[in-house]
Amino acid sequence: MAVPPSLTLSDGVRIPQLLFGVAGLSAAETGRAVRIALDVGYRGIDTAPGTETAVGAALTTVPREELFVSVHVPAQGYDGARRAADQALTALDVERADLCLLDGTKGAFTDTWRALTRVRADGRVRAIGVAGFGVAELRRLIDATGVVPAVNLVELHPWLQQLPLREFHAERGILTAASSPAANAGLLADETVTALAAKYGKTPAQIVLRWHLQEGTVAVAASATTTRTRENFGIFDFELADDDLAVVAELDNGTRV
Repeated sequence: MAVPPSLTLSDGVRIPQLLFGVAGLSAAETGRAVRIALDVGYRGIDTAPGTETAVGAALTTVPREELFVSVHVPAQGYDGARRAADQALTALDVERADLCLLDGTKGAFTDTWRALTRVRADGRVRAIGVAGFGVAELRRLIDATGVVPAVNLVELHPWLQQLPLREFHAERGILTAASSPAANAGLLADETVTALAAKYGKTPAQIVLRWHLQEGTVAVAASATTTRTRENFGIFDFELADDDLAVVAELDNGTRV
């Protein structure tokens, strides 16, 4: 079974470069999808609020020490955020999550961030990060609290490569993670991507996910089907040549999905 490469966060925690995400899946789909992903070989699971119970039940098939599990806490007040984090961990039936993300920039996000730093200090999570933050919001968060996120999970794909944001991340030691690595499947019909798929004997989805790995980002791939889950995991036996990476770089046109 292939083992996904991993990256080291600023606080020393290792994170797989390919995570299985459950955002957008129904409660009925979530447990089955996670079990399939674990059987395929995924060991990193990115949960979504409301999915923790179903995910937790599926995780019992794999030793906890082999897993990387992230949870999300929406922006809210300090006390509410601490309760939300505790509730997520209880629903997952784990003592500690590997990553907790402050999800979104609306609401009292600085108070939520302070709550997550407390949750980390209490040993309930190993690392903390954010989701959906731009440079301005990151500056505000860091200036207000003095705590730099380990991760920022954002929309990122060849059509939207987020270079200024990624440069800021690099300056501050923030790992970039992609929440929509294939632009919600829109990229899979792109002529450049399909041509590369034919060249390498791979699928368009595999080309896009391989690009993410070689760019040094974490990709969160979600699927409710066994075929696509297996396909997304089949990206560790090839590499894109430098000239093909340059071709993909030219696809950046600012398109959001």
